[in-house]
Amino acid sequence: MALATTLLNAKDTIFSGDASCYITLDGTRYLFMQAKSVEATCEKSKKEISIMGTVKAGHKSGILKYKGKAKFYYNTSLFRKALKKYQDTGEDFYFDMTGINNDPNSSAGEQTVVLKGCNLDDLTIFKAEAGGDEAMEEEAGFTFESFELPEEFTLLDGQKA
Repeated sequence: MALATTLLNAKDTIFSGDASCYITLDGTRYLFMQAKSVEATCEKSKKEISIMGTVKAGHKSGILKYKGKAKFYYNTSLFRKALKKYQDTGEDFYFDMTGINNDPNSSAGEQTVVLKGCNLDDLTIFKAEAGGDEAMEEEAGFTFESFELPEEFTLLDGQKA
């Protein structure tokens, strides 16, 4: 019996430029328009489980580890100011990050992800480049505690079999 094949419409892919990102720090929401790229990932630990009566190993899921990285233009002091406060007072800073994918040409619609309890791993304090003709950028790694998915992509025609 042949299975019906539905192909992806190219227009339904998500154009990477149609995204926005917001940071909420100390109760104030900022448009993170400096962002060039943001990626948040999850690593799920697994334990190998021996099972009597078989030569195969099973796998049991354990804890989740959330981390991310962001590349952005070097034109905001928002994080350096928060890092300076941490240096001076010992009070670390946490922020929430809201990422929205919305390509108006895609039938997938809009997806919103909120990363909760973000905390930077590293940050550029100062940067200068002689003779450079490119816009200066910086990168930062971060961890986060959880995420929410208040808005999901719509299932595309053919995805549900």
